[in-house]
Amino acid sequence: MNRNGKSVAQDAPIDLNLLSMFIGVAEAHSFSDAARSLEVRRSSVSRAIAALERSLGVQLFSRTTRKVALTTAGAALASKVGPLLAALRESLGALPEREDVPSGRLRISAPNDLGAMVLPAIVTAFSQRYPGVQVEVLLSNRVVDLVAERFDLALRVAPGSRLKDSSLVARKVSELELQLFASPTYLAREGTPRTPEELAAHAWVVFRGMDFRAPLLPPKQKPRLLCDDIFFLYQALKAGAGVGGLPGYLARDDLARGTLVRVAPRLALGAGTLFLVHPPSQHVPRKVSAFTGFFVDHLARFPLV
Repeated sequence: MNRNGKSVAQDAPIDLNLLSMFIGVAEAHSFSDAARSLEVRRSSVSRAIAALERSLGVQLFSRTTRKVALTTAGAALASKVGPLLAALRESLGALPEREDVPSGRLRISAPNDLGAMVLPAIVTAFSQRYPGVQVEVLLSNRVVDLVAERFDLALRVAPGSRLKDSSLVARKVSELELQLFASPTYLAREGTPRTPEELAAHAWVVFRGMDFRAPLLPPKQKPRLLCDDIFFLYQALKAGAGVGGLPGYLARDDLARGTLVRVAPRLALGAGTLFLVHPPSQHVPRKVSAFTGFFVDHLARFPLV
């Protein structure tokens, strides 16, 4: 009950800013020192305490020319409110998006080949720099719904230089060049094609959804093998199944070892573009912006083309 006989609990909700200033004065034992600590005017602190006292119907401080001391009611309020405000500030400061250092769980979706060939080194280095971030990588050639499935980021590949119309925020991070490859054993058996006409006589291994043979082959000619997994295509080419197209980064080590050979290098097969995409947000989480910058810096040092 307040001094007017009315229950304080039934009053209007109290502004947390008033309580914060009250605790500031209670801890500093001074209106002036509290104002400096809170980085506000002394008059603002005085008005806040007066407003809080009016709202509660009690006097919180006894004031003299030299000293500010808590009354019995003020001491009781400080003992209850002080720990609650401290816990609230700690909880708000611990939110991952509010921390100076990125933290929290970062869920990334990526196609199978890019995820397996490109992400491990980047994610490992990122995790070492930002140990407070737990990275979860899910590999699938399916285009996931980032919002519905609660992904923070996704790697997307688009033919040409643009993604299809999307509400997602997209950042272009690399060009991707498609190249033709075959194994040395296949070429020794079937010969090495150098022109579209010679290519037309060879067995083709094709990744569904990335059939770039149109400008090179008769439209009715069917591939020898058709698959929906880029690693199947990659392994089939190394086993000698025929000629097929791969992103250059996927065959880089095999070229050096001689287990794959580039075929008809002068033929233009077209290129794609790699994007990092994330849902739109007024405040992009630090873990997302940190990974995006880290990813771009890594590809600047170790380009995919």
